[in-house]
Amino acid sequence: MARAIIMVLDSFGIGEAPDAAAFGDAGSDTFGHILEACRQGKADRAGLRQGELAVPNLARFGLFEAAGRAGRNEAPEGLWGSAQEVSHGKDTPSGHWEIAGVPVLFDWGYFPVSVPAFPAQLIRQIIDDTGIPGILGDRHASGTEIIRELGEESVRTGKPIFYTSSDSVLQIAAHEAYFGLDRLYEVCAAARRHVDPLNIGRVIARPFVGESAETFTRTANRRDYSVPPPRPTLLERAADEGRTVFGIGKTADIFAQKGISKSLKGDGNMALFDRMIEAIGEAKDGDLVFANFVDFDMVYGHRRDVAGYAAALEAFDARLPELEAVLRDGDLAIATADHGCDPTFKGTDHTREIVPVLGFGPGVPSRPIGRRETFADIGASVAAHLGLPRGEYGTSFL
Repeated sequence: MARAIIMVLDSFGIGEAPDAAAFGDAGSDTFGHILEACRQGKADRAGLRQGELAVPNLARFGLFEAAGRAGRNEAPEGLWGSAQEVSHGKDTPSGHWEIAGVPVLFDWGYFPVSVPAFPAQLIRQIIDDTGIPGILGDRHASGTEIIRELGEESVRTGKPIFYTSSDSVLQIAAHEAYFGLDRLYEVCAAARRHVDPLNIGRVIARPFVGESAETFTRTANRRDYSVPPPRPTLLERAADEGRTVFGIGKTADIFAQKGISKSLKGDGNMALFDRMIEAIGEAKDGDLVFANFVDFDMVYGHRRDVAGYAAALEAFDARLPELEAVLRDGDLAIATADHGCDPTFKGTDHTREIVPVLGFGPGVPSRPIGRRETFADIGASVAAHLGLPRGEYGTSFL
């Protein structure tokens, strides 16, 4: 039995999904386009990185083969393959829930691209509930850009910034000091109640600090207010069986705290890796560690920063031997993703892609697992590994 570790490299897709065209994402390939940009010198940045993409450990675990690309001459170590999504969306909750065995087979609600984006009645309900003097934004926008544009006015007027994207989400930004972090959370909690009838997946608190448009930066105090999964996930089944489930990063928020025994936060991928190692050190046989590495998506994918994304992959890869060193006999670690966010693609939104499924650990056999028909096969495999009850979806590849 031993333990299981699921690592979600948030947005690290490896090629367009079979249904990518239906999402406007034909031709997207997060990994492939980063790889080619590095080979062509288009991802070089002084003081950050140079040359071809260097991910020897992910390569050792079969990343290139999973993506249908030439890799090393040696056979990959462990289980390697890919998975496609059956959920109706390409958003973070859909991808994570499906990994945990609960595909989203319904349609989320979305806000229109028109301005204003939010129904007047919704905004009035939130204002009446919270006493805020009004809102700014009210449209689709990049978070960093709209904070730069409207942050000073928000500080001056006390009005938080409301914006959305192609995901099923309402994001609310406000200054931690001048508006107040707890007050921002209260506004988001109120908004969560009022968007429920609209079937919106998440309300996200986006606090920022700084004294001017040039110095505003978002902080690690982001909080996601998600609807709970519609059925028990792998995490809940593990918790129900008395196992400790460690949620690293925003995992607990994504699952609306359901099935989470202990949540460990961190500011950035490297801090999150530290917390994951900490959790593994505490985990006992039968326990589950579920980690989300958000920087790939939030800091680099959405901002279309190819060099930054490449450097983040290299930094993550360099720490994998540290993870291997703390794995015990019988442990299973799986590196995967929840969707794509191709930094070379049009727009700034997620991309509908297949994801890698790379399983490794002491004693894990070396063999391909092919293209899995649903992310839920990951959850089914971890359930089998941990001796947990089967879920409704997914087939184990163990």
